[in-house]
Amino acid sequence: MALARPPTDRRPRGSWSRRALRGLVPLAATGLLTGCNMVVLSPAGDVAVQQRNLLIAATVLMLLVIVPVIALTFLYAWRYRATNAEATYDPDWHHSTQLEVVIWTVPLLIILALGAMTWISTHTLDPFRPLTRLAPNKPVPADVKPLTVEVVALDWKWLFIYPDLGVASLNEMAAPANVPITFKITSSSVWNTFHVPALAGMVYAMPGMQTQLHAVMNKEGDFAGLSAHYSGSGFSRMTFGFRSLSQEGFDAWVAKTKASGTRLDREAYLKVEKPSEAVPVQYFGTVENGLFDAVLGMCVEPGQMCVAEMHHIDRTGGAAKESEANRERLEYDTRRARSGDESPAATFPASGRPPQGSVQPEGMMPRDQPLSRGGVNERKTEPDQEQGNALPGADRGPAPAQLNNRPSDRHQH
Repeated sequence: MALARPPTDRRPRGSWSRRALRGLVPLAATGLLTGCNMVVLSPAGDVAVQQRNLLIAATVLMLLVIVPVIALTFLYAWRYRATNAEATYDPDWHHSTQLEVVIWTVPLLIILALGAMTWISTHTLDPFRPLTRLAPNKPVPADVKPLTVEVVALDWKWLFIYPDLGVASLNEMAAPANVPITFKITSSSVWNTFHVPALAGMVYAMPGMQTQLHAVMNKEGDFAGLSAHYSGSGFSRMTFGFRSLSQEGFDAWVAKTKASGTRLDREAYLKVEKPSEAVPVQYFGTVENGLFDAVLGMCVEPGQMCVAEMHHIDRTGGAAKESEANRERLEYDTRRARSGDESPAATFPASGRPPQGSVQPEGMMPRDQPLSRGGVNERKTEPDQEQGNALPGADRGPAPAQLNNRPSDRHQH
C-alpha cells in the first residue's frame, strides 16, 4: 500500500518584493554598527597597537578550528539528510584513526601557539616595564627622558600631576606625541581602573598602592579616557580628555596651565577630593611638593598616619601598648564623615546612618526618588520597602571596635 502524498501547501506566498524586504532588514540593521567606536581596533599608541595585534592573532588562531567546525556542521547535515539515498549508511561505525589525529593534533598546535604568544606578550607588554621602542623599528633614544605623570582616581574625576613641570590638571591630560610616558597611578578612596583605549590597556588604581604604566602616543589628536571599574553613582561620568600634542603644542599647554595661577596644595586637594560629578576641566599652575606621596600614603589630612609609617611600625614588631594612641590616626574611612563629606556608599558608623539606607552620600547629584522615601536626603532609621536589606528590628548600632583587640580564646587550628 502506497503512502499518501502530503497535501500541497496552497497558502498564497508573499510577493517577491516583500520577501526581498524581509531579507534586507537584517542587512540594514548591521548598518547601526557603523556608529560603534572601534578605537580598540584602531589605536594611536604603540602599546595599544601590540595589544590589538595580539587580540587579532589569537582570534584568527581560534577561528582555524571554529570556522571549519561550523562549515562541517552544515555540510554533514546536508550530506546525511534523510532524503539523500546516496549517503553511506553505516550504523556500526565507531572509530577513525585519521579523524582522531586531526581532532586532537590541530587544537593542540593552536594551544601551543596561543601559549607561546601569551607568554611572550605578557612580559613584553608588562605595564611596569619601561618602553624599549616608540614604534616598530624605532627604539627609544638614549637621551629621551620620559614624561612622568602622577594619576589620582578621585570620586568621580581624575587628577593628573606633572612633578617635573610643577603643574596639575583635573579631568584633562596632555602629552607630546612620540615621547615615552611613565604613569604612577593610585586612588583616593576605592578601586578604579585607568584606561585610555587608544593608548594602552587598563590598569588598576588602588588606595594606598601605586601601580605603573609605560606607554607612548604616536599620533596627535584628542582621545577619551575613562574609568572601567564601577565605583559608585558618578562612575558613568568619570571620564577625561587625553590630548596628544606636538612638542610645541604641549609646551603651550603647560604655559597655559601655569598661567592659571591656582595652587594645588593639601588644602586645595582636600576640596577637590570631595565627591562630585561632571566636574569641568581645571588647571593648577603650582603643586605642593610631595602631594602625590601624601595621597599614596593616605595621609593628606593632618593627623593621619602615612602607610609608610605604618609599615615601619609593623617591620619593627609593632608599637605594643602605644599602638592604642595610633588608633585615631588609622581611621581613614571616617575622615570624610568628620569633615561633613561622606564616602561613596558609606554606611554606619562612617556616615552616621543605618547600613544600606536610602540617603545618598553628600556631593552626589540628586536622583529621582519615589515619594514614599520622603525626599532624597532625609535620614531614616529603618530601611524602606525598596531597599530589601536588614530585617526590621535588627541591630543598627555601630560596628564593634576591632583594632588592638585581643581574642578572648586562642584560635583552634
